[in-house]
Formats: sequence, structure tokens, C-alpha cells
Amino acid sequence: MKNEPLILVLDIGTSSVRAALYDFAGNVLPETFVKNERQLIATDDGGAEIDALEGLAQIEKAIDDVLTKAAKIKGEISHIAASSFWHSLVGIGAKSKPTTKIFGWADTRSAKYVADLRKKFDETEIHNRTGAHFHSSFWTAKLLWLRTEFPDIFEKTGKWISFSDFLALKFFGKAVTSVSMASATGIFDIRANVWDTDLIKFLKIKRESLPEIVADDVQTFQLNAKYAKRWERLKTTKWFLAIGDGAANNIGAGCVNKDKAALMIGTSGAMRVAFAGKIPEKIPNGLWCYRIDRKRVIIGGALSDGGGLYRWLKDNLKLSGTDDEIEDKISQNAPDSHGLTFLPFLAGERSTGYNETAHGAILGLKTATDSLDIVQAALESVAYRFAEIYDRLNQVCKIKEIIASGGALRESPVWTQIIADVLAQNLNLPETREASSRGAVLLALETIGKIESIENLKTPKGREFKFDKKRNAIYRKARERHQSFYEILC
Repeated sequence: MKNEPLILVLDIGTSSVRAALYDFAGNVLPETFVKNERQLIATDDGGAEIDALEGLAQIEKAIDDVLTKAAKIKGEISHIAASSFWHSLVGIGAKSKPTTKIFGWADTRSAKYVADLRKKFDETEIHNRTGAHFHSSFWTAKLLWLRTEFPDIFEKTGKWISFSDFLALKFFGKAVTSVSMASATGIFDIRANVWDTDLIKFLKIKRESLPEIVADDVQTFQLNAKYAKRWERLKTTKWFLAIGDGAANNIGAGCVNKDKAALMIGTSGAMRVAFAGKIPEKIPNGLWCYRIDRKRVIIGGALSDGGGLYRWLKDNLKLSGTDDEIEDKISQNAPDSHGLTFLPFLAGERSTGYNETAHGAILGLKTATDSLDIVQAALESVAYRFAEIYDRLNQVCKIKEIIASGGALRESPVWTQIIADVLAQNLNLPETREASSRGAVLLALETIGKIESIENLKTPKGREFKFDKKRNAIYRKARERHQSFYEILC
């Protein structure tokens, strides 16, 4: 291989840390790919957390592993790009030591404070200003919970930051953040690109207690002496601050125009539209709106139950047969042939209702119902929730194409087909994997002038799932039934 410059990418998720080297054409060097599994710890009281230093060690190991694999690969690693999971929160005290665990989006211990926020503020106004509803996944409720129930910890915490900001603090010696990461906290004015004055005043947070928002999206950083010594090959490398994993996923899937949506199902699920330009004057109720950078926004909805729900069903219903056999049986069933209504809120609800008390439910059980009926009803119900997001997205974006991604959809073509039929939209499922990693690299390449515009990149083609009008007609009626029970029970 020629001595061409390379980019190292970090893809920091809640269930794994991925890393690899890419060339300047945006191609991964597969022999350098690293994937280290990990999980946030679920606590009995609703927590979803990980020790901050443990999380740091996992990132360090991923970088160690890539550099080991790349030892014989020539070429300067000129830049590092990263995507990271949104909504995390960790407190930092004296000598940059963590005062709390890292709290993930699924941590619901602050849920009871959402009602207090709704009493204090006009949620519609806050939603339109910050792009976020009041919900335990955001910093608003988490900080109120910590201030109220852990005053000693709150008092000794000098900084409240995201996990990716914690990495910046450790690697560069400065707690800095991108507008992308800040925009998903729920306390950031997404139009002015500053921390929201009213919210931080109410939460009794000083502006200097929050990470510094990088002044320019093209700004890069370099390792401090400690890490430059550890990773000598990276001592002059320019590091871009992390962007949100959802934003990176859209870029990697080629969905950065208003007429193209990305639909992803991993452990959870999301549907998003990204584009350059102004934020919509009114963000549709039930959707969130964040930033990719100062030029681009991303708007969509997120489901707490996705692939994790399917895995839970397989584990707990003791389904017989292989995954392929289960899929084959479901594919032979007519839409909604079971007559069940499944509410897919085992992990709670985010979009579109943001109901902290929502739980899963199965209605319409009868003696003829079997476990396969329940699985089919569950898969269809997730598609109905996506349809709610899709309808609201179309209020601000006229979607003509949907690009699907995520391990759950690749493993379940039946589920992908169900979603296409429910939405009455063809779905394209490209072979491109690691879309978040690829997206972070492509944005970095645009920033350093190696590609003209991410908007001009072609979406990789893949397997196409064409919707069926007759199946869609059945699903429309079933969705009405689903929505009526949703309104009663949620």
C-alpha cells in the first residue's frame, strides 16, 4: 500500500465500541476493523449506566487494538473522526474525576421529574426551541433528579458533560463539545447554538459548568502529553469532536436531503431526515430536532423498542426452530391475521408520545393465539409506531425514498417487508455496514476538502422491498385499532 494518509474512526455506541482505519476515498481498511462489545448496566430502579473510567478504558483499548492491527500499514493517520451515542450525562469534579456514573438515554430514574418540568414551562415552546420534549432521556430531567436527590454530588460537580466530552477532557485536557452533541441534551437552543438560558437558570447550572461549545465546526484538537506518549503514531493527528451517532448514520446511509429518510433498527429504532438549511419554523409535536453541524439539521423520532424487543420475544416465548424458520412461518401469514394489538413499550416510550409511564401490552388474546401470532403482532406494532413518525416528518419534509439500515433489519427481511407495507413506501436496504463510522469519516473528508459535499454522494444500492397495496390496506385498518388502544392505555 502506498503511503497515503488515513483516518481513524471511533463509533461509540451503548452496546459496542467500533474502530477502524479508512482511506481518503472513504473506504474502510477491513483488516483494521475492531468491535468490542459492552453493555450499560441496568439497575433495579431503572438505571442504565456505566462507570466513566471503565468507559474510557474501552475507548483506549479500541484505539490500541486498531493501532496493533495497523502496525504494518504505511501512511500517516492524519485525522480522527468519531460518532457517539447521544443523550449521555456524567458529572466531573476536582482533578477531572467523575462524580457520577455515565447515565445513558435509557436511564429512567429521573422520570418523575418530567411532571415538574411540564408544570414550570410551556413544553411546546421549549420543544420548539431545544428540539427536545421533556423526558428522562434528556439532561433536563436528569439534572433536576440529581440536584434534588443527590445534593452533595451536585454541589461537588464542577462540570456536566456527555461521555464524548469526557473523552475530550481526558485526551485533550479540555471539556469541549460539538454542536451536534450539545443539540441532543435538551438544554441547548438549536437555533442560536448556545446553552438555553431559561433552562440552565432553572436547573441552577452555571454556563461554565457545561462543556465549551466549539466555536467552529472545522476545529480540531491534538492529544495531550500523556496520550501522545501512549499512542506515538497519533501524536500529531488532528482530532475532530464527535458528532451524534444518529447524524453520522444518516450521512453514512446517504440520507442528507429532505426527500430521503433513514430508517434504522438496532437494539432500538429511529427514523430521521437530515438536510442543510434552516430549522423548520415549527417542529412537529412528537419529533425531535438536533444538529449535525452549524449548516445542517436532523429531525426525526426514536423508538425505545426495536431489535431488543424482537430478541426479548425470542428469548421469553421459547420459539421453536431457527430464525430462518420463524421468519418463513411469519411470512406465510396474512397481515394482522392474529387480530392482536401489541403496544411495543417494554422499554418505555419516546417518540411520539414521550409518555414516561407507558408499558407494553397485548390485547385480543384468545385460545387459538400462539407465540408466533404474538411475535408477528409485535413486529407489526413497531411498524405502526414508525408510521406515526413518518406522517409527522412529512409535515416538514416530502419523503420520496427510505433507506433502511441496522442489524435487526438485515437479520429479518420479514420485518423490513412489514414496515414497507405499513408505510406504503419501498425500502432500500444497502449492503453498506457500519453506516455511523462511514458517516463520521465522510463528514471529516468534506471538512478537510477531500470531497465537495456529502449531499452529492450517491446512496449505495441494496435489496429493495416493494410495498403491496393490498397488504397496506389491511394494515391501515389494523393501525387504527392500534392507535385507539394506544390513546386509551398510553
